[in-house]
Amino acid sequence: MKELLAIIEEQPFFEDMEPAHKRLLAACAAERSYEADTRLMRDHEPAETFWLIRSGQVALESPLREGTVPFQTLGPGEIVGWSWLLPPYRASYDARAVTDIHTLRFDAGVLRDRMEADPAFGYRLMKHFAALIVQRLQAARLQGLDIYQPGGPGHGA
Repeated sequence: MKELLAIIEEQPFFEDMEPAHKRLLAACAAERSYEADTRLMRDHEPAETFWLIRSGQVALESPLREGTVPFQTLGPGEIVGWSWLLPPYRASYDARAVTDIHTLRFDAGVLRDRMEADPAFGYRLMKHFAALIVQRLQAARLQGLDIYQPGGPGHGA
């Protein structure tokens, strides 16, 4: 667990969290690697985890009738997944490894229990993820505007 704690302590996403809260996060984490093209999550499927990317890239994609459209690419130090935080705990988009990736994978069910048991921890983590949610929704909105504007990529100019 000391190794996982050291990784968490060096991440900007968690930098202002209390040491005890970082230890709670480390207790819910495990190192995981995935090959390129692995799907980490699919839209509407149960969301019981989130990932901190340590190396590699992950594409966030919106499903469409014709397939999927990437709206953001994430790299080292960034978080994949926030749907674990809010009922009904279902993914809000697809996430696919673009390259081989190394991550910390967090058990969301355990984290939700710990957030309930420690409201200060829950509040702090919720604030971090609320900012992340806003950023992701903004990225998806901008991608949608780009695709659907007259003369945009989706309109065969």
